[in-house]
Amino acid sequence: MVVKMRRSAKSASRRKKRVLLVVPDFPIPAKRRIMHNFAPIGLLKIGTYLRDARGCEVELVFGEKNPSINPDEVWITSLFTYWSEYVHRSARYYGALFPNARIRIGGIYASLMPDSVRKETGGDVHVGVYSAAERWCGRYGVDYSLLKEHVDFQILHGMRGCFRRCEFCGTWKIEPRETFDSNIPGKVSMNHVVFYDNNFLRNPHIREMLKDLSNIKVNDRHVVYESQSGFDGRILDQELAFLLKRARFVNPRIAWDNSYSDAYKIEKQIRFLTTAGYKPRDIYVFVLYNWDYDFNTLENKRLKCWEWGVQISDCRFRPLNQLYDSFNSRRRQTSANYYIHSNWKDEEVKQFRANVRKHNICARHKFRFHSTILEQMRLSKRRAKEFRVMPRSEVRRILSDAWFPDEFHGPSTPGSKFGNLSSENHPKSSIPQCSIA
Repeated sequence: MVVKMRRSAKSASRRKKRVLLVVPDFPIPAKRRIMHNFAPIGLLKIGTYLRDARGCEVELVFGEKNPSINPDEVWITSLFTYWSEYVHRSARYYGALFPNARIRIGGIYASLMPDSVRKETGGDVHVGVYSAAERWCGRYGVDYSLLKEHVDFQILHGMRGCFRRCEFCGTWKIEPRETFDSNIPGKVSMNHVVFYDNNFLRNPHIREMLKDLSNIKVNDRHVVYESQSGFDGRILDQELAFLLKRARFVNPRIAWDNSYSDAYKIEKQIRFLTTAGYKPRDIYVFVLYNWDYDFNTLENKRLKCWEWGVQISDCRFRPLNQLYDSFNSRRRQTSANYYIHSNWKDEEVKQFRANVRKHNICARHKFRFHSTILEQMRLSKRRAKEFRVMPRSEVRRILSDAWFPDEFHGPSTPGSKFGNLSSENHPKSSIPQCSIA
């Protein structure tokens, strides 16, 4: 009886460890902070594990706030290295607010540049995936209620790591070993599932998994799936494309990272998807710019994508050790503001970005051309129809900003909003057309 009383007294005197989880105030609009393409899934897993497996009291906040708990530890996540200052700011704020709390920092920036994080924050750094939380949540699931907002999607990982060694990507450095989950269908619990896999199709169980996913219903409704990082087109084949479509995967994405000469390969991948039933305008092609291939090459890639009728997810390259990015599309800038590759110029970076946005509007809505002036007009259906069939020269006479997606648009193109940033000419390069071999 005495022993029992001592244990009881010891338990009563022991309080729960209090842990504050922090998402720094990254430059993401508030309404997009909890969306399927950005959610602090790493912190959610850690929070679920610390609370349910370790018995901690956990609170998650965004930015610099006054939390409801006085934490013993503050865990801060990080994203891209060029958003490092937001991480430093959060570490300084919570370090001053809770001087006795242990500051711990993890995530992408912390894993790629741990020495920088230690130097700037003085906090403890966790490199890579937090394995204990991964294992726990892989078995018991993630508690999204930590966000204190309604979430209508579920994030899953069918695999971690990547066997590719792309020099511009940090995934394989953060997660050097591939691991696969064969029981993904058994973990689906919501009607919208987003896979955060680095290489979804690489899973050795992929074909059976897709067949199982296609049959799952939640609340008597079929589940819709999406792969945030897209599909490795070098693995994609016609059977997999049919299985993806049958399983209700939406917004399929493939990547065109390398030279223009790969166009026939990309066209073949798109053909797999369209044959399976995807509409070209619902297909996205990741295109890396501000990198080794110059503006002319990238603009010709865009023209090829227009020929195929697909949209573009443009990815502006920044080195993996870049600690700042003050890119502003409305101003003339230099490499002191953001990273500009030696093959690119500031006006070219901004021109390509603008071209892609207009391209996507035209592709999505089947517009023949883009015009901001026309968007501001209130046209009757009859007048709008006239513009759709009007000769190009007449459209240009009426709408000075008419932008046709099937034309090459460089900074020196007449009417370009970036034409006044440089006096140099950038004529269309003579890259040959390609076809399926």
